[in-house]
Amino acid sequence: MRILGIESSCDETGVAIYDDEKGLIAHALHTQIPMHAQYGGVVPELASRDHIKRIVPLVRLVLEKADMKLSDLSAVAYTAGPGLIGALLAGAMEAGALAYGLGIPSVPVHHMEGHLLAPMLEDEKIQFPFVALLISGGHTMLIKVEKPGQYELLGQSVDDAAGEAFDKTAKLLGIPYPGGPGLEKLAAKGKSGIFNFPRPMIKNPNCDFSFAGLKTAVLNATLEHKDDLENVKADIARGFTEAIASTLEIKCKRALKQTGIKTLVVAGGVSANTDIRNALKALMDSIHGKIYFARKEFCTDNGAMIAQVGMLRFKAGQIGDNSIKVFPRTPLSNLKPL
Repeated sequence: MRILGIESSCDETGVAIYDDEKGLIAHALHTQIPMHAQYGGVVPELASRDHIKRIVPLVRLVLEKADMKLSDLSAVAYTAGPGLIGALLAGAMEAGALAYGLGIPSVPVHHMEGHLLAPMLEDEKIQFPFVALLISGGHTMLIKVEKPGQYELLGQSVDDAAGEAFDKTAKLLGIPYPGGPGLEKLAAKGKSGIFNFPRPMIKNPNCDFSFAGLKTAVLNATLEHKDDLENVKADIARGFTEAIASTLEIKCKRALKQTGIKTLVVAGGVSANTDIRNALKALMDSIHGKIYFARKEFCTDNGAMIAQVGMLRFKAGQIGDNSIKVFPRTPLSNLKPL
């Protein structure tokens, strides 16, 4: 069986084809970053219109890559939420129209479940259960995963997500959108220990996160050094990145200890950051555990992760009714077990 996956939750249009025996066989992605960069962030209306324009050409492209026809598809999966309402509707309408026209099922997919299981796209198989750290522009979450479809929330951000903190800090330092990659490059030029920013909530016994205070600490540092900001920007970026990485490491260690699990899966756009990867690798080495990352092209939004989860849900008989239903906000706990 082969399933087409469509991702359109925010500012990337992703399409992929997943085979239940061969795995991922074709994928393509269009990023809207150049379009949104001139506005300093995602403009929802422009994002929605661009998805509408891009989805059909990308479907044709992946079919060509896979040497397939539409009639070879068994189902069409799409991101039903969470995400921007207009962007989600663009993908849902295309998926519904394709499924209806081909007489095959459509499969709604939870965007965060896609990220959560994205490392399963790699050749090395992940052993269950594991603790997952999801770090993206809108989410920072620690989740216990017993198996696909069975998730327990261990902790989450009570204010800004890690990705939001990256973007806001980058803006304070004059780094254009998207801030994450530029901030990482700047931090690589900085010196450790010059700015020792707080590690928020690390003394709390839970696994929740808070990054708003860290952002404020960076703001105060930029104001204090406004006359020589150019000379210390790299050091501020370094201190910020180290604070984020250290906080994530401490909270992951706590979640692993509480669950007794020694396998950590890290996913979401922020997981592409090298400093965060190195800190979490060092953590897992210290406890003789295993860590898994999605490849960097699958850390950000993509169609491959939606197609993969779509196949799991399709084989479990969890299909949609081809009506256009999307959910801008929907917790993982609402998902049915597989």
